[in-house]
Amino acid sequence: MLQPLCLWKWLAVGIAVAPLLAGCLAQNDEDWQYEDCKLARTGPPATIVPIDEESRNGTILVDNMLIKGTAGGPDPTIELSLKDNVDYWVILDPITQMLYLNSTGRILDRDPPMSIQSIVVQVQCVNKKVGTIINHEVRIVVRDRNDNSPRFQQQRYYVAVNELTPVGTTIFTGFSGNNGATDIDDGPNGQIEYVIQYNPNDKTSNKTFDIPLTLSGAVVLRERLNYEEKTRYFVIVQANDRAQNLNERRTSTTTLTVDVLDGDDLGPMFLPCVLVNNTRDCRPLTYQASLPELTDPARVNPISVTPPIQAIDQDRNIQPPSDRPGILYSILVGTPEDYPQYFHMNLTTAELTLLKPINRDLHQKFDLVIKAEQDNGHPLPAFANLHIEVLDENNQKPYFTRSTYEGFILESSPVGTTVSDNQNLTSPLQIVVLDNDVEETKDPQLHLFLNDYNTFFTVTQSGITRYLTLLQPVDREVQQLYTFSMTASDGVQESVPVTVNILVIDANDNSPTFSNISYNVKIYTDMRPGEGVIKLTAVDADEGPNGQIVYEILAGDQGDFIINDRTGLITIAPGVVLSVGRSYALTVKASDSAPPAQRRSSITTVYIEVLPPNNQSPPRFPQLMYSLEVSEAMRIGAVLLNLQAFDREGDPIRYLIHNGDPQQVFNLSQSSGLLALGKPLDRESTDRYILIVTASDGRPDGTSTATVNIVVTDVNDNGPVFDMFLPKNLSVQEEEANAFVGQVRATDPDAGVNGQVHYSLANFNNLFRITSNGSIYTAVKLNREARDYYELIVEATDGAVDPRRSTLTLAIKVLDIDDNSPVFTNASYTVSVPENLPPGTVFLQIEAKDVDLGSDINYRIRTQEALQYFALNKYTGELSLLKSLDYESFSDTEATFTFLVEAFDSKGTMPPGLATVTVRVKDMNDYSPVFSKKLYRGMVAPDAVKGTVITTVSAEDQDPPGTPASRVRYKVDVVQFPYSASIFDVEESSGRVVTRVNLNEEPSTVFKLVVIAYDDGDPVKFNTTTVEIAVLQPSVIPRFTQDEYRPPPVSESAPKGTVVAVVTAAALNQTIVYSIVSGNEEDVFAINNRTGVISVKKPLDYERVKSYELRVQADSLQVVRSNLRVPSKSNTAKVLIEVKDENDHVPVFTKKMYIGGVSEDAKMFSSVLKVKADDKDTGNYSAMQYRLIIPPIKDGKEGFVIEAYSGLIKTAMLFKNMRRSYFKFQVIATDDYGKGLSSKAEVLVSVVNQLDMQVIVSNVPPTLVEQNKDQLIGILERYIQDQIPGATVVVESIGARRFGDGYSEEDYTKSDLMVYAIDPQTNRAIMRNELFKFLDGKLLDINKEFQPYLGQGGRILEIRTPDVVANVKKQAQAVGYTEGALLALAVIIILCCMPAILIVMVSYRQRQAECAKTARIQMALPAGKPASTAANNLYEELGDSTMRGYAQQEQQQLLRPSLLRPEELSMESGIDPGQEYYGQDYYSYEHGYELPQYGSRRRLLSPSGMYDEYGEVVVENDGGYYYSPHGSTAEEWARKKKIKLVVDPEYETSSTGEDSAPDSSQRNRLNNPNIQNNVNGNIYIAQNGSVVRTRRICLGNNLKVTSPVRLGKQFKKLDKLAVTHEENVPLNTLSKGPSSSDKMNTRPCSVSFASSTVGAENIVTKPGGSKMKSTEEHESVVDNEDVKEPLESHSEHTQSDEEELWMGPWNNLHIPMTKL
Repeated sequence: MLQPLCLWKWLAVGIAVAPLLAGCLAQNDEDWQYEDCKLARTGPPATIVPIDEESRNGTILVDNMLIKGTAGGPDPTIELSLKDNVDYWVILDPITQMLYLNSTGRILDRDPPMSIQSIVVQVQCVNKKVGTIINHEVRIVVRDRNDNSPRFQQQRYYVAVNELTPVGTTIFTGFSGNNGATDIDDGPNGQIEYVIQYNPNDKTSNKTFDIPLTLSGAVVLRERLNYEEKTRYFVIVQANDRAQNLNERRTSTTTLTVDVLDGDDLGPMFLPCVLVNNTRDCRPLTYQASLPELTDPARVNPISVTPPIQAIDQDRNIQPPSDRPGILYSILVGTPEDYPQYFHMNLTTAELTLLKPINRDLHQKFDLVIKAEQDNGHPLPAFANLHIEVLDENNQKPYFTRSTYEGFILESSPVGTTVSDNQNLTSPLQIVVLDNDVEETKDPQLHLFLNDYNTFFTVTQSGITRYLTLLQPVDREVQQLYTFSMTASDGVQESVPVTVNILVIDANDNSPTFSNISYNVKIYTDMRPGEGVIKLTAVDADEGPNGQIVYEILAGDQGDFIINDRTGLITIAPGVVLSVGRSYALTVKASDSAPPAQRRSSITTVYIEVLPPNNQSPPRFPQLMYSLEVSEAMRIGAVLLNLQAFDREGDPIRYLIHNGDPQQVFNLSQSSGLLALGKPLDRESTDRYILIVTASDGRPDGTSTATVNIVVTDVNDNGPVFDMFLPKNLSVQEEEANAFVGQVRATDPDAGVNGQVHYSLANFNNLFRITSNGSIYTAVKLNREARDYYELIVEATDGAVDPRRSTLTLAIKVLDIDDNSPVFTNASYTVSVPENLPPGTVFLQIEAKDVDLGSDINYRIRTQEALQYFALNKYTGELSLLKSLDYESFSDTEATFTFLVEAFDSKGTMPPGLATVTVRVKDMNDYSPVFSKKLYRGMVAPDAVKGTVITTVSAEDQDPPGTPASRVRYKVDVVQFPYSASIFDVEESSGRVVTRVNLNEEPSTVFKLVVIAYDDGDPVKFNTTTVEIAVLQPSVIPRFTQDEYRPPPVSESAPKGTVVAVVTAAALNQTIVYSIVSGNEEDVFAINNRTGVISVKKPLDYERVKSYELRVQADSLQVVRSNLRVPSKSNTAKVLIEVKDENDHVPVFTKKMYIGGVSEDAKMFSSVLKVKADDKDTGNYSAMQYRLIIPPIKDGKEGFVIEAYSGLIKTAMLFKNMRRSYFKFQVIATDDYGKGLSSKAEVLVSVVNQLDMQVIVSNVPPTLVEQNKDQLIGILERYIQDQIPGATVVVESIGARRFGDGYSEEDYTKSDLMVYAIDPQTNRAIMRNELFKFLDGKLLDINKEFQPYLGQGGRILEIRTPDVVANVKKQAQAVGYTEGALLALAVIIILCCMPAILIVMVSYRQRQAECAKTARIQMALPAGKPASTAANNLYEELGDSTMRGYAQQEQQQLLRPSLLRPEELSMESGIDPGQEYYGQDYYSYEHGYELPQYGSRRRLLSPSGMYDEYGEVVVENDGGYYYSPHGSTAEEWARKKKIKLVVDPEYETSSTGEDSAPDSSQRNRLNNPNIQNNVNGNIYIAQNGSVVRTRRICLGNNLKVTSPVRLGKQFKKLDKLAVTHEENVPLNTLSKGPSSSDKMNTRPCSVSFASSTVGAENIVTKPGGSKMKSTEEHESVVDNEDVKEPLESHSEHTQSDEEELWMGPWNNLHIPMTKL
């Protein structure tokens, strides 16, 4: 039962679905004509193609636009043209749809100055069937070609470098930034890298300098400079770009001149200097001197040296010259060692003196090394030899010049070969032995003998230099190292033994040897290729390549066997099948890897017999010989080797160690063959094991053997051990460098590097050094006075990676010598001595100390000139006067004596210590100050104010200028005239007599004042003078008419000479003289001294000084002539001058360009941004009035307004569906409230929506973000500008954090900051994803900078997508979640509503027929009204007056056209080229409308002029109505081709109800088809191209158009009938009027007119001459009567008034002609 029931259900479903499918197919047949002009490809709508710059004219840009339709031929369906073709760079071939480059007479250059980086054109396609227009964007990206070479900004570059500059130092960075080379190419073609080229004229420059970082161009020193060899380099630097093709790279070069500066890199040079050939080195120089024995030093000092000792600094051009060092001389070392007891050399003059007589029996000669060094501590001394001849007898023992010798000899060397001193055997080992009893140039005739190996080696018997030779051959394989000691004897004394180590170098004297002469092997036929037969092992005792063995089969293998040339394993060759009974005799050769001429080899024979498969063969080891090395530190139980054998029969194998392990150190598993360690290893006891291992399967002949050679390797388990028998208490004399201190010795029983002992010092490394054999020497000269005892720790380490250490402490005592001069406690002494002290007065005691032991210090004056004034006690150091001193006798400004004193050790030989004594003679004030006058006079007003200057006194002192005794100061004597002293005073330093208080004295009173002049000498001396001060009568003192003058403000632009004020003063019978006494420090004003007129002298500047306060004074001419002034209250006045500001500064905007954004859903008068201009002027001159300059906008509308006095820019229009549009205009700021000076700035406003925004979520409240908004935005801008220079961040909103499902919840403890960024290059918002990348990648850095503003713990939590965008995406994704449920619901509805479906199908067919009829009527579109005024909106143009009931504002909201022309504003609200595609876009639509499909473009258009191109409707003689194309260019075609119009009889009446019967006798041309008597008065084309039928009578009764709500409901019904959104089509291809730039919307399923430009090509003619219908089912362009009937049959179906609805041009929707 269930199965039949299911079948019936499926049958019902099929019956219901079949009609639907048929209807859809029928609709698709109708919609095919709308496919034309669309792209025949998938993907983004924009076509992006690259082209190289400088491409030739006619280069193909696009070989096929892939636009559906045909533009050529007899039946074109589309028409193609170019739009926005700036400078006509692109040519379109509409037939082939190819785009070409048009560069005739010019070059497409991407580089400046043209800088054409891309070309964007629109390919406009007009669908000639339905009239739709689609624009296809083509973006041509101009690729850079490497057509510009780098260009250096300078022809030459220069740098000076000191020769001491370290290698690796960057010496020149002058190519960085804009100082180097630039390349105007783009990308890698414009990136510069620098390299240094070979300079044939300066061949070393490219080796000496380098540019390792080629992009930076920093020049680095690669080799040391030497000023003495070369002082200038010419470095050729090449700059090349980084084009990908190396052959296309362009280069340019420049020269970097490098001057080498002389540095202090060379030490002194002894003279005379004889240069070595081709070098700058001097030949060794030896100075000669001779002394008779036992000669008194006083007789020979200074010692005559030939030539005289002299040295100069080799660096002769050190700048400045003051940096050039001096030369210090000393005796560095000499023989014999006690030479310091006999000779001393002056430190600065190199003068050599003899200290005591020489006993020739003790010393016959002295060989000294003289050192000359710089006095700046530079470690580059020069050395010369000084040979001093003294004859004496021989009594010294021989000595070797070295303590150890290392020699090398080849083991194949014949007898008599000399031992070499290096492994390359290039030079012999020289053994130098000397005897101080004999001159160095003579053979000492010593006997040398070896304490060991004297049968192998011998030493030559004569000469200063001896050589070791071979007595018998040596064999490295027997012994590699020979160590012995060697001693020299002169017959009486022996030298200290020296150690000689001779290393035997390997020679290829051993051939590889096999263990057997031949080998017998049995193999079996069942063995497979690659299976081992036998492994041969040969041994070569040589080392290195001489011991590396290579195996090869010489003969006998017959191609069936191969051998591994390294391992010796013979295996069956691939593909070989063995045969029973065959036998082989293989000749195998083993050769070492020595050079071919020295190569050795040996051969063996391997006999192989092939047997049938044997079930009783013995086990076989893979190898006959195993070799391995095992560390002696290997743990017990460790597996060393797997000795598993192979038994062909698979019998169990038993393994045993047959021989070689008597101590049972190893364990061998009897079953597995694993060899393991059983006991600890000790290399020092046993270093090798050879084990014989057997493998047996239990049969009598089933045993095989193998040899395991185990070498025990050493581990570092023993530390070095010191020889405790060597002395540990040592001593050394101070002041000797490289002096032998003692020797230590340590041994280590380990092998190899683990047993090699190395010595080092654990402390005092800077004072001592130790050699490899343990000998200890002083590294520097020791100073006993600094330290006389050292505990030196010697450390011995072995050579392991982790070495073991042992230490030994040595006690070293430093022996004293007389090596220090006495040193004064002060290097200089300064003492003041009053003049005229009696002779013998002790005024100073000096002291010196000598750190040497047993010193006796004496003092003396070294400067001879001082001996006539001073005496120095030899023993106490007391310094006294020999005669009195007079200060005035010195001509210098400072009376001083400076002389040297010295302290010397009477028992020593060191130079004396020096000190400087400066004696300052103190002046005892010999002279008193003297006044220039005995009596001074002055006058004062009776009411003079405090501080009034009356007169000036002056005194001079004849003591030496600059001394305290010559410095004169003044004071009032308060004793003689106490009252005068109470009201008058004198300034201490200037001597001006002033009033101490405000006076109120009687006129004609005379005061006397005593002034004292005193100096600062010792003792103080002084002098006095008298000042008489007369109080004047008030009548002779001028009096100003005003105490204070306040003239009118003076303009800051007042010219020079402008009168500011006039001051007036009067006095009895006096001539008045005026002056400005203060307030005019800048000399801005001048006053006429006779008239009192104050005028402008210099320009004024209100912004700098706003007011001046001058004090003027009036004096009588008599007082002025006596050089006196009498200031008083009456004769001084204030003049307060105010500077009046003028409008002399223009406003200055805070920015040159203001960038802001406005959201699509912004309301009218929403704030966009605020501009601000500042003005240095004040008052009204700084009060701004702002206004906007916006390019002309359609209908006189303005997109933005500005608050005149605040600068706040607001919106003045709605911006719906205008995303990615932008506005550019200017803002003018005029000061003085719009009446003054002006300046302007640019304003850019970009239209955005939430697709361009990101939300920055932070964990702080919104109020805190609002408070610090400017700082936070500045931080974000800085990070975005790192990627896009000049970008501006705009805040859209600040609010509480939204979260949860649909972001419906809010958290006010956190905040959402919604921002977007505007790119000033594109004038549009930065893509939201790019904005996210710019910020999210730097989130940590941004948080760090946000921290000071967000507070402790404040940070950005995330950067997310805005709420609305996220919700739209979520809803789009949620569609698929309910597909199953919707499908099930659809099945139920289909099953339950079969009757309704049938009714809908019938209605749909009727609708299709009506649409076809309407399409035919569209071809009869009447001509427009070009001469009349354009209608305000489409409703008025349609002749409908019902819309006039709307309020003006409502009409504007519903019907307002675009405000800006397309060339001023891009109105695209769809996909921007390159924009990321989303499933759905977001727009702010009215409630109840669906979101549009992404990619739609819509534009509201003004209908004026849209009919001009269609033509006219005329009445022919037959009474029919025909459409004729409009315009003179179509007259010829119009006469041949007419379109007959068939009108529905129901609507053939005019708007008045009367028939519109034309006159049959004539042809009437209907120029104005919209008048009431027009037969077509009820047919119009809507803005979207749909037919609109209007019956004003019906509209008034059936549709309440005055109700926007009612109208909205009707539009919702249209939505339910699958209203879609289409590309907006530019109307300029359909209109020739000025509004041709407007666009309209079309859709494929709407009934639309075909283009009026359709020609005869649209009619297909049969051969019989009759015309066929086009591929469209219902053709609207007909001429014969055969096609008339279908048209009329469709018109028989009339519609009621209730079914009619006319449409208006709505901005939100494209509405087709539809039957409700």
